[in-house]
Amino acid sequence: MEHVTFNLSTLHLYGTAFYDFLRLRKSFFVDNLGWHIPHDDTVEMDQYDNPKAWYSVVLRDGAVIGGARAMATTATWGSHTYMLRDAVKGKLIDIPPEVLGRDIVSADMWECTRLVISDDVTTQAERSACLTVIVQGLIDVAADQGASQLISLSPLALMRALRQLGFGAERIGEPYTNDNDGRRYAVLSMPTTRIIPMVPRATHMVQPQLLHAPSV
Repeated sequence: MEHVTFNLSTLHLYGTAFYDFLRLRKSFFVDNLGWHIPHDDTVEMDQYDNPKAWYSVVLRDGAVIGGARAMATTATWGSHTYMLRDAVKGKLIDIPPEVLGRDIVSADMWECTRLVISDDVTTQAERSACLTVIVQGLIDVAADQGASQLISLSPLALMRALRQLGFGAERIGEPYTNDNDGRRYAVLSMPTTRIIPMVPRATHMVQPQLLHAPSV
């Protein structure tokens, strides 16, 4: 497995990793779970995929097999802030405003969203390893910018999985049932404590290619 973290200013260094992550998101959240979120026939992309977002993506043999998105709770872009704050303000119809219980704006806290692992990762050991690398990448990004806590709206089962891997996840909001997929979700919180050394980054970068053939 290889791991990359980037924002919109550096995504070009990693070839099609960002687009392939959006493609994986569409396959899981739209095709599999039936979420009513912005997408076309190929990718899922919403208002939080903006210059304030960071990404932690895992690749295997050049193919994206997992990833997630992170954003500071101080972020704003146009009329939007971050997902949970917009939900608290009643801007998102599929997330109840009471899910968080309070309005959080703090440089110490980052939100994580769109966590996904490909169905091509088939064994429990591989999925656990992929999840560890994704989450550790989110921790690295947030901690490097001064954050001490991560929050996320996640399936309740993820809390147990994270704890089994050594992450200090806990529930801080009341659970609710998502009408699209029937699963139970709640807001989780976790310290930005590195349980393993900083995740190794990809050993190479995609070099820019000429747009036109040179003149003969």
